[in-house]
Parts: sequence; C-alpha cells; structure tokens
Amino acid sequence: MRLRCCCFGLRRKCIIFPLLLILLVGAALTALLPPAEEHGGVARVLGVLRRAAPQKGNPAQGQPADALEEKFTVIIQTYNRTDILLKLLNHYQAVPHLQMIIVVWNNIREQTPAKLWESLGPHPVQVVFKEQASNQMRNRLQPFSEIATNAVLMLDDDTLVSVPDITFAFSVWKQFPDQIVGFVPRKHVSTAGGVYSYGSFELQNPEAAGGDMYSMVLIGAAFFHRRYLQLFQDQPKEVHALVDETQNCDDIAVNFAVALYLRKHSNSGAVHRPSGIFVKPVDLRNLEKDAGSGYRGMWHRPEHLLQRSYCLNRLTQIYGFMPLCYSNLMVSQFGFPSYANHKSRG
Repeated sequence: MRLRCCCFGLRRKCIIFPLLLILLVGAALTALLPPAEEHGGVARVLGVLRRAAPQKGNPAQGQPADALEEKFTVIIQTYNRTDILLKLLNHYQAVPHLQMIIVVWNNIREQTPAKLWESLGPHPVQVVFKEQASNQMRNRLQPFSEIATNAVLMLDDDTLVSVPDITFAFSVWKQFPDQIVGFVPRKHVSTAGGVYSYGSFELQNPEAAGGDMYSMVLIGAAFFHRRYLQLFQDQPKEVHALVDETQNCDDIAVNFAVALYLRKHSNSGAVHRPSGIFVKPVDLRNLEKDAGSGYRGMWHRPEHLLQRSYCLNRLTQIYGFMPLCYSNLMVSQFGFPSYANHKSRG
C-alpha cells in the first residue's frame, strides 16, 4: 500500500513540474511583449495581417516577393489572328511559373475575345486584354501596370514555343537577368565603309575561323527584365519615330537599349556583355499558315530586311556609335554551354 502511494506521488510530481515550467516560460515571454498601448499593440498586429491578406483586383497583391521572383509574365501582341491567339492562350495555360498573360490587342475598333475566353473558363492563368488606340509595333513595349514579375516573356502571335523550352529558358534567364534570353539570334555585319547590314547569325565571320556569331536576340520569343520596358520608353524620341516610320525594328532598338544599359552598369575596363543569350529551342513552331484570316506577317514584305539594315545604321547615328557586340555562346538543354556553330569548320 505504501509503495502504491509512493508511485502515485511520483506521477503527480512528474505532471506538476512540467506544467509549472510551461507557465514560467509563458510568463517570461509575455513580459517581453510590448504592452497594448505601445506601437498600437493588438491593433498593430491586426493591421499587419490585413495588409498581408490578398486583395481583390491585382492577383499579384498579397503574394510574397520571393514567390513572384519564381514567376514570369507573358506579353503577346496580336493583329488579325484571333483564331491562332486562342490556340496559343490555351497552350500557354499549361506553362509552369506563369503569373499572367497580357494580350496587346491591336485590332482597332474590333471587340476582344475576352467574353468568349472567360465563358470557357475557369483558366489556371489569368489573361488580360489591353485594347490599343492604334496599330503600332511598339505597343507591346509598354510597362503595363499589371506586370508584377521581374521576368517578362514576349511572344509573337504566330509563335508556339514548347513548355519544356520555355521552362528551360526561364531557368537560364534567372542566371542572366540583365540580358535578353531567347530563341532567335541575329547579327549586324559591318563593311569597310562603316555601313552596317542586318542578317542571320549563320553568316560566317572569317575572323572567327568560320564560327557562327550573333549580336542580337529578337524579342518575339525571349525573356527579359521588365525594367527594359520602361527603358525603351525613355529612349530618344528619334528611336520611337524610327519604329513608327518603318513599323519595324522595335526588337533591334531594344537590343541597342539593353547593350547601352549593360555598358553603363559594367565595371570599368570589363569586357562588354552582349545584349542577349541564345537558347537553342527544341520545339518552336510558326503557326502563321493556320490563320483563318490569311494575314501574313510584316516580315514577308520585300523591304523588310532592307528596313532592318536601315534601322541599324539609323540607330547607330542616333546613339553616336554601335553598342552591339558579338557572342557565339549557345545554351542547349542537351549540353550546356556550347558554341553556336551551324556549319562544319571543315
């Protein structure tokens, strides 16, 4: 009997002592908290919680900054290709890390397919239609208020890029966020007379033993930082006038602006970085032939390449020098990195 009572007393002590310890720790932590009248007390805490709660309207509000760093925004400018656009919107809904799709609607005085799109929802990724007052090439380069991510993926309205290609290119862009990371490289070619010509990057450079080089990455299928949208707006008026005059070359102008930015923010004496990095796509398709309207892109115009050579020389005049520099780096999902050589050195 005495042994049983002793055991009962031990169990009671084992229960009471931890409870006392918890109470003592709780009292000590409470003493460290500010009183209710200081700094707003409970009201201040509730205010912080209310500010942290997601707000209606902009879906990016309330999301942690780190979460938005892992996402990107797609911008698609479209004209007279609604059927292809709807195919693309459906395709890009399956892309991971995509925060929002902004459609720059250049079909003036024509209703957007927003109601049709919403009626077939719900959709995992929000689509925002931005109606424009005029059909201008540079409409897509506006710093839209809806953009909450640093990364922007700009896509032409006849270009379908596979989900693995987009995901891989985004991972590359996160390593090189100050440069354009995309799938379509081009180059400028200088002549002895100081005149520049625009061409495909497969054009051989005899000084590099036949290796292919590029000096631009076109923004019709490319990632870049959203700061460059505002940077383009801040360019000289002559640049905007050139793009409007030709209805062309906005992508070349962006490469100039990025190259100038990189020069300005590089260490003195450092080797200048190219404006872009070429990611070799595995599956990139042009859907232009599928358009029911039969509308053909402006790159089919006979003067297209001549205009782009003209733009290279005009932009060089506006800025006073040629800021673009060459690169032969090609990033591939199958071997990283390698050199952009399409032809054998023989």
